[in-house]
Amino acid sequence: MAHTVIDQMGQEVILPLHPRRIISLVPSQTELLFDLGLNDEIVGMTRFCIHPADKIGEKARIGGTKNFDIDKIKELKPDLIIGNKEENYEEGITELKKHFPVWMSDIYTRDDAYQMMKAIGEITGKQNEATAIINEIKSGFLAAPPATRHSSPLSCAYFIWRKPYMVAASGTFIDHMLGVFGMKNAFSDLSRYPELTAEQIAEKKPDLIFLSSEPYAFSDRHIGEFKTISPSSKVIIVDGELFSWYGSRLRHTAAYFKELRRSLM
Repeated sequence: MAHTVIDQMGQEVILPLHPRRIISLVPSQTELLFDLGLNDEIVGMTRFCIHPADKIGEKARIGGTKNFDIDKIKELKPDLIIGNKEENYEEGITELKKHFPVWMSDIYTRDDAYQMMKAIGEITGKQNEATAIINEIKSGFLAAPPATRHSSPLSCAYFIWRKPYMVAASGTFIDHMLGVFGMKNAFSDLSRYPELTAEQIAEKKPDLIFLSSEPYAFSDRHIGEFKTISPSSKVIIVDGELFSWYGSRLRHTAAYFKELRRSLM
């Protein structure tokens, strides 16, 4: 028995009432599916899907988030594919939609993330599990101390790449989470993920520079490079998953933010 649902891009998707062969094209949503208890239903995922580490090893890999192996996906015969507007590429999604039901998320805020989790819970028959995860995330943020209120909030540049330098600017989930953290995005005048020169970074003089652990694997050895560019900035390596993953990993974000705020005091 099939039914029609609307995804977060406003597209109609005709799905089986109880999907039994699911492929995830997004790491944070892959983890969510496992946490919903869908281990048996998951048949494929990307090579970037790394959580939960103790369960992913047995699953087929279908390429990257932006270069799917369409033939491999066809071999797996999914009855539901779950993707994301930002993380996947339009041409690949368009091709997959010719053959399979594809449900797409489109996420910029925590509310968007909650809506995604609720919807995926509904279409997979895991409504109660999804509600429990959402409530746990909300409770974590309610229990965490509020973001420090400054008459002028600290400015922060959040780097996701090196060579070229790239930051998360406005119109991104990371930008939203910086606001939740209590920071002002130093590059809020730009959109999405702009490339920057060292001169542009130096001109901004952000109070904080966050170097994300992903997608570029920034580490302590890069701190000096950014201190040279902007000597007045405090440079910190941060857990990129806890700023950018919008699935069930958000259960850990509030506690991480609490500890990170404490380290900045």
